[in-house]
Amino acid sequence: MTRPALTNSHWGSYWVEVENGRLKALRPLETDPDPSPIGQGMVGLLDDPLRIARPAIRRGWLDHGPLSARPAPGHGTDRGADAFVEVGWDEALDMLAQELTRVRRDHGNQAIYAGSYGWASAGRFHHAQGQLKRFLNCIGGYTGSVNTYSFAAAEVIVPHVLGDFRGLLDRATSWSALEGSCELFVAFGGLPLRNAQISQGGTGAHVVRDGIAALHRAGCQFVNVSPMRSDMPEGIPAQWLAPRPSTDAALMLGLAHVLMDEGLADRAFLDRYTVGYDSFAAYLRGEGDGVAKTPDWAAAICDIPAEEIRSLARRMAAHRTMIAIAYSLTRQDHGEQPLWAAIALAAMLGQIGLPGGGIGFGYAAMNNNGLDRRLVPFAALPQGVNPVSHYIPVARITDLLDNPGGGCAYDGRWLEYPDIRLVWWAGGNPFHHHQDLNRLRRAWARPDTVVANEWCWNSLARHADIVLPCTTTLERADIALSAKDPHITVMDAALPPYSEARDDHEIFRMLAARMGVEEAFTEGRSAAEWVRHLYDSSREAAARGGVTLPDWDTLQTQGWARLPTPDRPTILMESFRADPEARPLKTPSGRIEIASATVAGFNLDDCPGHPAWREPLEWLGNATPEAPLHLISTQPATKLHSQLDHGPISRAARIDGREALTMHPTDAGARSLKDGDTVRVHNTRGTTYAGLRLTDEIRPGVVQMSTGAWYDPDGPACRHGNPNTLTPDKGTSSLAQGPIAHSCLVEVSAAPDAPVPQILRPPVLHR
Repeated sequence: MTRPALTNSHWGSYWVEVENGRLKALRPLETDPDPSPIGQGMVGLLDDPLRIARPAIRRGWLDHGPLSARPAPGHGTDRGADAFVEVGWDEALDMLAQELTRVRRDHGNQAIYAGSYGWASAGRFHHAQGQLKRFLNCIGGYTGSVNTYSFAAAEVIVPHVLGDFRGLLDRATSWSALEGSCELFVAFGGLPLRNAQISQGGTGAHVVRDGIAALHRAGCQFVNVSPMRSDMPEGIPAQWLAPRPSTDAALMLGLAHVLMDEGLADRAFLDRYTVGYDSFAAYLRGEGDGVAKTPDWAAAICDIPAEEIRSLARRMAAHRTMIAIAYSLTRQDHGEQPLWAAIALAAMLGQIGLPGGGIGFGYAAMNNNGLDRRLVPFAALPQGVNPVSHYIPVARITDLLDNPGGGCAYDGRWLEYPDIRLVWWAGGNPFHHHQDLNRLRRAWARPDTVVANEWCWNSLARHADIVLPCTTTLERADIALSAKDPHITVMDAALPPYSEARDDHEIFRMLAARMGVEEAFTEGRSAAEWVRHLYDSSREAAARGGVTLPDWDTLQTQGWARLPTPDRPTILMESFRADPEARPLKTPSGRIEIASATVAGFNLDDCPGHPAWREPLEWLGNATPEAPLHLISTQPATKLHSQLDHGPISRAARIDGREALTMHPTDAGARSLKDGDTVRVHNTRGTTYAGLRLTDEIRPGVVQMSTGAWYDPDGPACRHGNPNTLTPDKGTSSLAQGPIAHSCLVEVSAAPDAPVPQILRPPVLHR
């Protein structure tokens, strides 16, 4: 290979510089106009003290066996506090094979939970979750999960309303279709560029900043509906409406009432393209509950003046308007409602399917949303068939572990929780993305065995019994091949594996050999042969769709390629608008279901059959003196979730080694706090510590922390600054059971004697 080594990640593509066997630098691909700094956090981490060098077994599990790890109800466990013993690969895999055999024999495969949750690698083959599930399917299956922490509520409600959730993401109206057509861009949840640094499956060029700037240059006006002014990019003038958090649905209902009451709704569009509007209008008028959803009613809930609500509704009706909903709006109590209400509002405007108007979900949530891209059906590693029928909504992991034999309502059915005896995580970190981490940690004590494939000693690895060291993307060969991004990038093995680390595929291959399923797992292919097979299969699929990709050798020489841009910009639901009879939606009616008879038939008190306001579990409307502030826990700007939290970019953004908490000066003054103070953030669920940052660009009564700090428990407190020690662990509703991290009340106080974080020190290791 004569070219420099190349790699791809969820946050960008880079040329790799190696010097004396160590990573020296990552240079962004020259096609990227707005590179993310996140990738630079890799430099110095591949051989730092927190790297996992050898297989390790938790001391208590090794000495006393798996059943000793299962405590009596209400008692704790040594997971997360115990020392580890380093062992050889043969010993570790022999013990694991024996434990898998015991669990399957005594409890059945449904007692294995495959908890791996995405984002581990941008590589098409070395996808940790896919490798884990393929292996487990070879030995009889597992209990799995559905939906995501990002937008679970949307994944469940949108098929009932629009018939297809993926279309809302994959065929979103593109920036090029918005430019020159969109006159008013109303961003519920804003357009935060910190989120737009990433794309699942790889990123070749960051385009969101330029897309927003192009709209501004074309004369588009922006409205930022968010508790934070910084949720709109610098240099983009925008009207800032700062409602109380978790009240977006009420605001949208107030806007809809104006359109209905003032005759601004497009009745012709509603009659032809939707069903259920009359039921929704009756709700807006208050015919069922006696409460009209007027701007004055909405103002009392969201604390936006009624006249501003009326003014915005009239502007939306008078202009070509895009109603954009951030993923974060679905991560609140009753998170189904804001998106459903936004779709109803867009339908009332009658602009769905037109360039520059309608509805959008997740603009700036990821870099790929709004890209003009060809949806090529690229090949992926087949996972096989899972014979186990049990599954859970992904955010119900604590309930699953804590309540065997129980269950939950989900999308019109009842899901029973099996008795989980073995948890296996390969990729992802539940001690980052789950809520009420102290409750999770207690439930985490119940399984007999926890297995983790990890590359560094993060909070997941420390809460495992068997830790298998895996490689990073820079230490194995792969290819970034994603329908979400037009770039195809070779991912070179720029460095040899660290110490005794092995890639996930090799780990599962060695284990498959012990379990008698090696041939079924590998199909006779090596890892290199699998990568080549997936590319060749994808190239054939692209050719069937009229897209020519370079052959394997040419791609290896070039390093990367780019899919051609579609012939015309993407407009969401354009074909449906053009001919709703020939191109019906996949809803029961074939039309947009502003009211859903299916959802109404579930008879759920917390999710009726049309968009509605339901009071959140926690919000400023029911704040108490003990918890008077609303906490918003946003995605971080310096890492992807908790990945690279121990890297130099993430560390540089901290205040005295802890995550920052943003607060309005008025709230700080009332507590005698000043900028830079170390503070305690707390409620009845737990405590975390943070460094204080003051700004008037956040609504008074609201505080903000980024997620991603490695969970560092000290009793019910996190020393390091993880806000999920504070967030409630409840489903959005009985329909979707999504997470509600953004419905959270806390108090903040001075903490001059806060404990020193310990998580960035390696655990105790014995050999």
